[in-house]
Amino acid sequence: MLRWGAEIQRAHGPRKPMVTVHRLRPRGFLPIGIFFIFGSTMAAYAALTLLWPGTALDVLWTLNKQAHAVLLPHAGIAGPLFLVLSAALAATAVGWLRRRHWGWLLGVVIVVINATGDMINLLRGERLKGALGVTIAGILFIYLIRPNVRRHFSRN
Repeated sequence: MLRWGAEIQRAHGPRKPMVTVHRLRPRGFLPIGIFFIFGSTMAAYAALTLLWPGTALDVLWTLNKQAHAVLLPHAGIAGPLFLVLSAALAATAVGWLRRRHWGWLLGVVIVVINATGDMINLLRGERLKGALGVTIAGILFIYLIRPNVRRHFSRN
């Protein structure tokens, strides 16, 4: 009489060693997930400092005084939009790190929207900022659509 394990081996061939997901993960997978988390954090920071200006948190705006000066008069609209962006990036990070197809798709959409904004900056005459943004977004886009990256995400 055959043991249960032997029956399985005969029916399905020899057992193959288990390979962990970490080995199958495409190079750059974790840094991209961290990138989405960082983006979500920065968007939330921008939202909070625009909706409640004049706090100690405003110190980071010294890195981009021009953007702060442009956004502050429109804080009532910009603040909630940054909260939506933060939520979208957080959802993308969760979907990405859990290897969900919708997380990958949302990541691609966000990168394309960002590249479009950078292209608009480039066309408006902000050459360095626009060119750098388009280049980075282009590299991210090429990474995201690579077949081995797309295959890593479950459609379930």
